[in-house]
Amino acid sequence: MNTSKLQTRTVIINGKRVNYQVAGRGTPIIFVHGLSGSMHWWIRNAPHLAQAYRVYVVDLPGFGSMRFPRSRFVLEEATSWLLQWMEVVGIQRAHLIGHSMGGYICIRIAARRPEVVERLILVSPAILPHVRNVFEFVVPLLSATRQMTPLFFPVLVYDALRANPLTILQTAHTLLAQMGDIYEDMHVIGAPTLLIWGEQDTLVPPEIAPLARKALKHSRRFFIRQAGHVSMFDRPVVFNEVVMKFLQGEAVGE
Repeated sequence: MNTSKLQTRTVIINGKRVNYQVAGRGTPIIFVHGLSGSMHWWIRNAPHLAQAYRVYVVDLPGFGSMRFPRSRFVLEEATSWLLQWMEVVGIQRAHLIGHSMGGYICIRIAARRPEVVERLILVSPAILPHVRNVFEFVVPLLSATRQMTPLFFPVLVYDALRANPLTILQTAHTLLAQMGDIYEDMHVIGAPTLLIWGEQDTLVPPEIAPLARKALKHSRRFFIRQAGHVSMFDRPVVFNEVVMKFLQGEAVGE
């Protein structure tokens, strides 16, 4: 039996059906996608890591399969929602892997509920200390879109169309408004943390990595060449290898 093949499961949270995918055995890993993303963004990573771990991939409310009419994503509620999902599924402690906005959410969880986090992996986390206006995001976003691989572009368009454009705009505004708070949270995190950046990331540039490295007292950083904002999709072989080594306690990066 191929235990690394993702299987779809369903639970009920707050009266709504929540689909998630699971595979493998061992210590749990939870993948948390970014703004306008979905479970699809981890398709090149979860099956590989499921060879050694129990992997879980879930859509946040308002995105992917969790896009419901007359409902929207509220960033301030994302942390409690994900913790509630963990409780319903039966996950007491896990490794967290968060991309962009998902990294932001994982930081919140690691700071406020440290007992549920084993190790933390932040992939181009949305921590932009010098950006306060959502319109400053436009040029970097267009640049990041041009850098994406042809295989990823349809995934991006599909998920962006499924999400409410107003939700995306409002969430981006909220993210930028809370940058000061997120750095305060980072200073209290005790979990071993790996920061992963694509060297060509223009949306959340790798120049931010030293600030994150300084704020996270038990962290290391690793840069992936020829990769942009979605380094886990751009260079999955390198990404998966580095993540596997880090989760197994090996020293990677600097």
